[in-house]
Amino acid sequence: MTAFLASLRRSQPVDLLAAALSDRVVLAILAVLIALALIVPGQAAVSVRFVADALVSVLPFLALAVAVAGFAGASGADGVIARAFAGNQVQAVVAAALVGALSPFCSCGVIPLVAALLAAGVPLAPVMAFWIASPIMDPEMFILTAAGIGTGFAAVKTLAAVSMGLFAGYVTLGLDRAGALRSPLKQAPRRGCTPSVDTGAAPAVVWAFWHDPARRARFRGDVETTGWFLAKWLTFAFLLESLIVAWVPSDWIAGLVGADSTFALPLAVLVGMPSYLNGYAAIPLVSGLLDLGMSQGAALAFMTAGAVSSIPAAIAVYALVRHRVFALYLALGVAGALLSGLALDLSGIVL
Repeated sequence: MTAFLASLRRSQPVDLLAAALSDRVVLAILAVLIALALIVPGQAAVSVRFVADALVSVLPFLALAVAVAGFAGASGADGVIARAFAGNQVQAVVAAALVGALSPFCSCGVIPLVAALLAAGVPLAPVMAFWIASPIMDPEMFILTAAGIGTGFAAVKTLAAVSMGLFAGYVTLGLDRAGALRSPLKQAPRRGCTPSVDTGAAPAVVWAFWHDPARRARFRGDVETTGWFLAKWLTFAFLLESLIVAWVPSDWIAGLVGADSTFALPLAVLVGMPSYLNGYAAIPLVSGLLDLGMSQGAALAFMTAGAVSSIPAAIAVYALVRHRVFALYLALGVAGALLSGLALDLSGIVL
């Protein structure tokens, strides 16, 4: 991705094309389109139009999301996150869950921060609360979820992220006080997709960052990186949604994960854990499934379980902590997702 973005400024068209074709998501998009063109030409044209229309409709929200991410990094607002972990553990869990649900960190970008906090001796309970809540929701995710599914669903997903963080934090606190979770950290991880936060003195927040050339450069770099990341994943997701709309029988979806299905919630979690692409890609996919009869609780369970325990996120966690902490992380994510989905279905609220 870095090579591709750097080439936007200085390379010839041929070099730009070569850089784009080195991206696996771009290759996956092209592979699907080529396969459709060869096997089902009519559907290829329909899917291209579907993707184009969907991207145009979400463009204003995408631009806003990218600007929010760039501002957070350039102003230094993300540096205040480490301050939420100080003090009494019971209070720290609350702060960590709230900050986790509102912070701009992705599931891989949070890994260096978690490692730094654990290595510095921060208790596992608030770290776990932050760790569970962070990949479920962030400002960009809220904006795009509101645009793709609805503001009500985005608000409920935010509440679920905070609730799951609190649940994970207090369960971990109880186990830690019982002596079951000593020395959680296995090894220092590699740098994630966003800069780690220093657990020492946090840098001052500069809201008017544009007066500083270095911060302006950080903003430009973050906007380019985030914009490219979101654009390619949303394109891939809209392409998959076009195929779901065309080929997945609505009766089958309604029967499997619909409101009348006894096993809708566990099936949504089991499917979401391995197949979840990423939070942004899941938005149009879940929107399409909801239109085909998926229950709201199952949709929430799919998105929350997938964000916490998808294969990429799980691998990153496994590389960082000991086996018992990894197992606890997965168990808390799955249990929290099931409880969140069940609570939404039992509430009877129509979003």
